[in-house]
Amino acid sequence: MTLLAVAVDGRGLVDPADPVFRADDEALLRGSAAFETLPVYGGRPFELERHLARLGSSLPTLALPPLEDGAAEALVATLARHVDGDFVLRLYRTEASLVATAAPIPEGLDELRARGLRMHVVETGLPAPLVAGAKATSYALALAAVREAERNGCDDALFVADGIVLEAPTANVWWRTGAALSTATAGAGVLPGVTRAVVWELAEAAGLAVREGRFPFAELAAADEVFTTSSIREVMPVVSLDGVAVGGGAPGPVAPRLQEALRLRSRR
Repeated sequence: MTLLAVAVDGRGLVDPADPVFRADDEALLRGSAAFETLPVYGGRPFELERHLARLGSSLPTLALPPLEDGAAEALVATLARHVDGDFVLRLYRTEASLVATAAPIPEGLDELRARGLRMHVVETGLPAPLVAGAKATSYALALAAVREAERNGCDDALFVADGIVLEAPTANVWWRTGAALSTATAGAGVLPGVTRAVVWELAEAAGLAVREGRFPFAELAAADEVFTTSSIREVMPVVSLDGVAVGGGAPGPVAPRLQEALRLRSRR
């Protein structure tokens, strides 16, 4: 990952090649640091308040110290002033540090959106509820699932536990049957995505019914349309699961509508 800029609480902008974390920082060493990822469009962070609220709720779960008032906002403002155009913003909170980074938005997202994701189904055990809702840096399983998906000729993975749909490694999963949208309930194994919340609002504003719950994989596989939502990829259609076409094997009609509505909201 190429970094455009780095800012550290108490230090301001630093050289991206400089060290910013302590070697004895237990949260960093054990993958229990909290973090948030969000896009910045034209200097404006999208849904920053919601992301900071989730970051704040993750801290006590991970036994991390709270943020000082305005500290995160100041780092974000520093990067937004320093970096031109759109970029990916990440905030990291460890036991000893608060760090913000800016990186380019990945290329090829619109082309991938036009083609649609090919997903590989990964069966996993039922996740423990102890860290439910916390966004932590312990992403070993998620990254391993993506690598396994790529080895199987797919773009991304879908986690399923005992036949119940959970989420993708870095995204929430949705599917449409008729005029109703479904998504897994946030909780153990399903992060309460900020983009998930925004898309829910946009879907209801468009007259679509939305429900959440614990749903069997067979229901998703038989849906008229499947897509994921995440902060950077936004709304991304899914066209196959383990090589089997879903929704006719092409991006469906609702995902592009929600993507357009999300884009209008994020850039206004």
